[in-house]
Amino acid sequence: MSRRSRGPRLWLRRAQYDPAGRLTHAAVWLIKDGQYRKSTGCGADDRRGAEAALAAYISNKHLAEAQAGVRPPAHIPVADVLALYGRDVAPKHSRPRETAQRIAALLGYFGDKVLSDVNGTICRTYVERRGSIAAARRELEDLRAAINHHRREGLCSAIVEVVLPEASPARERWLTREEAARLLWAAWHYREVQKGKPTGRRSRQHIARFILLALYTGTRAGAICGAALQPTVGRGWIDVARGVFYRRPEGERRNCTGICGAGNVMGSGLPSNGLASRCHRSKRRSALWPRTLGWAQMLRHMYCGTRRRHG
Repeated sequence: MSRRSRGPRLWLRRAQYDPAGRLTHAAVWLIKDGQYRKSTGCGADDRRGAEAALAAYISNKHLAEAQAGVRPPAHIPVADVLALYGRDVAPKHSRPRETAQRIAALLGYFGDKVLSDVNGTICRTYVERRGSIAAARRELEDLRAAINHHRREGLCSAIVEVVLPEASPARERWLTREEAARLLWAAWHYREVQKGKPTGRRSRQHIARFILLALYTGTRAGAICGAALQPTVGRGWIDVARGVFYRRPEGERRNCTGICGAGNVMGSGLPSNGLASRCHRSKRRSALWPRTLGWAQMLRHMYCGTRRRHG
């Protein structure tokens, strides 16, 4: 009985010397795949480079096999399907790095399986082993998309279904205006404590600005922290003249929202010294974003309004 192949792996070939003791071949990492040998070009001390070469070899191998023609599910490794998806579809996502991380998580469990193994039982087992239902569901959605893409390319002769766990219930609890006002007031008036005594340094005001912008626009944390006040390569920006927050950098899928939280139109329900005017004032002063936006009056307006209504 023939021995089962161990698959592609790294092997360190030792340095070689001639009879006189002179070095003829330095130690180098090789890729072994059955009887096949390929040099990575990486010396003995460059393990990371060798691992990158091995990863590229495995990816290219799976891509070649994935495009070998129509095959039944029992002959199609899941790794081939994910490799094709990672090459054709994942780079077009708005967050390709996160997609790559989910693909890596899927490969950790499905990497040694074929499409015919994918069924309800194995999907439920994956959810249990993953621990997080939400994360497992999102990753299984990628697996389903990868299988569908592979079949639409005409490379699979059957339909393979991926069973997803139930979606988590929608959020029902949100901050009330009163809770948000107290949170903002506490962040704005926090005084840094040094050696057990409060100082005059208010080191949390940038957090209040961050919270305020997030509450009014519903923008993700990363987009707020990376935003600029003028068009900037690789970053979203706020058009203070029009009151529009372009949350994604140029070249990515564009998503914009009005500063007032009502489309691209200014003025709905904002105090007279609203977000857009504060951003415009900060830009006119050439102040740094987002730390130096002075929104104390807006915070006071929210907090005092809460106190007047509730005593």
